[in-house]
Amino acid sequence: MSSAAALAEHDVFAANRARGRVALSVAAVDGVTRRVAVQEEGSLRVRFPGPFAAALEAVIVNTAGGVAGGDQLDLDFKVGPGARLIVGSVAAEKVYRSEGAAASVNVRLDVAPGAALSWLPQELIFFNEARLRRRIDVELAGDASVLIGEAVIFGRSAMGEQVSAGQFFDRWRLRRDGRLLFADGLRLDGDIAMRLAESAIANGNIALATVLMSPGDDGQVAAVRAAAEQFIGEVGISAWGGITLMRLCAPDGAALRHDLTVALAALGQSVPRLWLN
Repeated sequence: MSSAAALAEHDVFAANRARGRVALSVAAVDGVTRRVAVQEEGSLRVRFPGPFAAALEAVIVNTAGGVAGGDQLDLDFKVGPGARLIVGSVAAEKVYRSEGAAASVNVRLDVAPGAALSWLPQELIFFNEARLRRRIDVELAGDASVLIGEAVIFGRSAMGEQVSAGQFFDRWRLRRDGRLLFADGLRLDGDIAMRLAESAIANGNIALATVLMSPGDDGQVAAVRAAAEQFIGEVGISAWGGITLMRLCAPDGAALRHDLTVALAALGQSVPRLWLN
C-alpha cells in the first residue's frame, strides 16, 4: 500500500471514530437536587428518568452502541453543595475488538461540600482483542461523600465468548481538599486469559469489580462481611485512611451482579433501577 493510500485509510478510520462528551452540573434547591447545566456532544447523552427529589438520578446513554478502537468518551459531573446525585447507565457498555488504537474513557467527578455522589454504571463487557484506557479522577470537598462501583466482564460466558488477548489500562485517583487519598492502577496487556487464571489475580474468574467509598470506616467493612454467606464469588473489603475499598471477582457476569447487589445493600445503597430491568 502506498503512503498516500495508507494516509487516506487512516483518515477514513479517524473520521468514523466516536467522540462523545457529557458535562452535568447539579445543585440543591429547597431540599431537591436539580439540573443546573447539561452539555451533550457526539455519541453521549444523559437522561433523567425519575421526578425531582432529594437525590437526582442521571442515566448515561452511548448512542454509538458500544466502544471501538480510537473512540474517545469524556464524562464530567459536578455535584453542588448539599446536592445528591446517583449516576447509572442505560445498559452494559461493550468494548469491541481493535486492530490499532485503544479507546479512551475519561471520567471527572467533582463533589462539593455536603454533597453526595453515587457512581454506579452497568458493567463493561470486554471483547477479545479489545483495547481500552480508562481514567477516573475524583475531587471531594472536606465533608463530601462518594461511592463508586465499576465492573468489567472479560467475555460473556453464556454466549461462549472468551477473551484470550487484549489491553485494559484502568487508572483511579481520589483527592479530598486537594490531598491524594487513593491511587490505583490496573494493567492487563497481552495474554489476559493467562493473567486472570493466576491465583493472585482472579483465580480463573472473568468478572471483576471495584467499589470505593469515602468517607469509609470499619462499620462498612463489618456490614459487608456479615453478608459473606450470600456471596457467590470472592469479595474482599477493608477500610483505612478515610476510605473503604471492596474488590469482587466472580465466574460470570450474573454472579458478579448478584454479589454487587448484596454488597451494596449491606452498605445501605440500592442499585439504580435500570440494573433491575
